[in-house]
Amino acid sequence: MPLVMMSGPALEPVTVSEAKAHLRLDASDEDVLIASLILTSRLHVETALGLALITQSWKLVLDCWPDDAALKFPLGPVSAVAAVRVLAADGTPAVVPAASYIVDGDALGSRLVRTAATWPLPGRAARGIEIDFTAGMGPAAADVAQPIRHAILLLVAHWYEHRDPFEIGSPGAAIPASVTELLKPYRAVRL
Repeated sequence: MPLVMMSGPALEPVTVSEAKAHLRLDASDEDVLIASLILTSRLHVETALGLALITQSWKLVLDCWPDDAALKFPLGPVSAVAAVRVLAADGTPAVVPAASYIVDGDALGSRLVRTAATWPLPGRAARGIEIDFTAGMGPAAADVAQPIRHAILLLVAHWYEHRDPFEIGSPGAAIPASVTELLKPYRAVRL
């Protein structure tokens, strides 16, 4: 189930100025580093939570439809579906009418729910379904919950202070427990 970013967020949930204030830095010597740490921290949090923090556009590519009437998006919250296309054997796209589905954009389980009797079948065995959608908590940093923004600041500080290369999985590379605790309420629980 490939997920392709079509356009990223217009801004980060935390500004360089906010991160510098958190780090107690006045000079601008390391602004580029801090900006990259903010980006890396946002990506880490988004991946850990399965959430898009700031509004972004994505394309979900599938081989086939799920067995039931609902398709769960791998990223949420989904605010809109721009197009659902089914590809013929020659690659010609056919747009699925919007009346054939509804979008349930819940943050912890966004779904595309079929309202038609069946989904139209793709003519290709692989990558025959494309869904263009918009996900994110909103277009502004203020739309992101404050505990998530604070977790990003803590990650920026952690990675700012620990610049040495570590092997993945080694104790030195561990994410601080305070970050994990701040993000816990926003995780989808799987049973």
